[in-house]
Amino acid sequence: MSMLKQHLKPYLGVFSLSLLATVVSVASALWQPKLLQDVLEAIMKNDQDKVMQVGIYLIIIAIVGLIAGIVNTITSAVTAQGMTADMRETTFRKIQTFSFANIEKFSVGNLSVRLTNDMTQIQNVIMMTLQTIFRIPILFVGSFILAMNSLPSLWWVIILLVVLVFVITFLSMGSMGKHFGAIQNLIDKINNLAKENLMGTRIVKSFVQEDNEIARFSKTSDKLEHHTAIVGMLFSVMIPSFMLVANLAVVASIYFVGNLVDTDPTAIAAIASFMNYLMQIMMSIIMGGMMMMMASRGAVSLRRLQEILDTNPDIVYPEVPDRDLAGSLEFDHVDFRYPDDDHETLQDISFKINPGEMIGIVGATGAGKSTMAQLIPRLFDPTKGQIKIGGVDIKDLNEHNLHNTVSFVLQKAILFSGTISQNLRHGNEDAAESELDRAAGIAQSKEFIEKLAERYEAPVEERGANFSGGQKQRLSITRGVIGQPKILILDDSTSALDAHSEKLVKEALDRELKETTTLIIAQKISSVVNANRILVLDEGHLVGVGTHHELVANNDVYREIFETQKGKRG
Repeated sequence: MSMLKQHLKPYLGVFSLSLLATVVSVASALWQPKLLQDVLEAIMKNDQDKVMQVGIYLIIIAIVGLIAGIVNTITSAVTAQGMTADMRETTFRKIQTFSFANIEKFSVGNLSVRLTNDMTQIQNVIMMTLQTIFRIPILFVGSFILAMNSLPSLWWVIILLVVLVFVITFLSMGSMGKHFGAIQNLIDKINNLAKENLMGTRIVKSFVQEDNEIARFSKTSDKLEHHTAIVGMLFSVMIPSFMLVANLAVVASIYFVGNLVDTDPTAIAAIASFMNYLMQIMMSIIMGGMMMMMASRGAVSLRRLQEILDTNPDIVYPEVPDRDLAGSLEFDHVDFRYPDDDHETLQDISFKINPGEMIGIVGATGAGKSTMAQLIPRLFDPTKGQIKIGGVDIKDLNEHNLHNTVSFVLQKAILFSGTISQNLRHGNEDAAESELDRAAGIAQSKEFIEKLAERYEAPVEERGANFSGGQKQRLSITRGVIGQPKILILDDSTSALDAHSEKLVKEALDRELKETTTLIIAQKISSVVNANRILVLDEGHLVGVGTHHELVANNDVYREIFETQKGKRG
């Protein structure tokens, strides 16, 4: 609730107007049956002037109620849309502060559902609350009092109606509540399954796994159908039960009013307003029940959003001034373990790199190469030890300072929908076109960009689908070098390039970024053979440091990798 209160503040004016409109609308609805009773009494007395006068009042009150209802609907929509838009932005901002570990804890699909489906549920609750939160108590109390005033002798019909409707509502809503949490969780699972399947459709089709994937999806979908069907079934019983109780109350009222007509003829006029008030009492209870149902579902969604906002980022940056850092890098007895893992991924890693050096990092699959690289820009923090850039512990640098110093180019090239220039300027938002040209020349992406009619304004489709794997990697490298970082990390980011293009990229990096410390993570020895030094990792340990020739002569792990790859080339 604290989150709702916080985001309500900017909309207090519209919120207050909505509540005022609700009060006016309910007052209009309550007064109309009473005036209808007066009209019937005037007709029975053949008082045409009174009929005309009360009829005009009825029209005016109906118009006022209509206007109030319209105002309430508009202001409710403005408040609900504005609050949820602000909450969505707040939640998204919070997610942007998360580390890789935080993202993995929730999963991408789960976070997507919370930002969309859960936010929609909260929006619906806010909308319904503003339209009914004051309407329900005023309508219930007002209808109860006016019904008792219309036909005091039938007070027991009112009490019986209230009790029966409350019992039906309590039983129905109590049974529904537990299913809403299950429905939201199953929506998460379906979203994750659909996303995995669509993103991995090539793998699914290559290994003829369509039937298995359909079976997985259907199993979860059937569970969702089961819970949704139960909710639907409860509704199908609840609404007719309400109508049955209401109709029985009306029948009882008419029956007993028939006995009063002989002694009190005005009871005929009172019965119309009495039945109207009975219906309003029932509707107020039904609306209250619906609100309970939506509130229970909204509470689940609100709790899921609050869970995101209450999650502390694993990585927190200090608020300190920027520093002018040299491009040196030092690992000082660094250990690292992934959350929930029972063994260290990296153990006792220590080395020093001088500014401007080109360093290769090699090792078998799973040796910890990418993990070590991810520690440098603080995508994760080491479990033990220190990492220093320019002699300063990276934990003592602010986020802007660190990420302007270190640029990380991943093996999987990720592009965002938009234009080429928008993607490249992620690396430097103020980059001029001349800087785009220079970076594109280094990454060898200029050759295909120049062939596009819009050049840097050429569109990029979702996930860069309109570019080949090699083109996406070259655009990623362009984005990485455009900010002229002090440290550039290439995590196997030339794997999709042919040998000639890779050679041109390496030569351009060596020629144009002499002041930049470059770390090249590679599966192929040929990619790092000319590096100033090569770090060799094996099962999370640093087992060798030296030039290519030194390692071939003195390091068994490196020699084995080299001999294996040399054999393949032969």
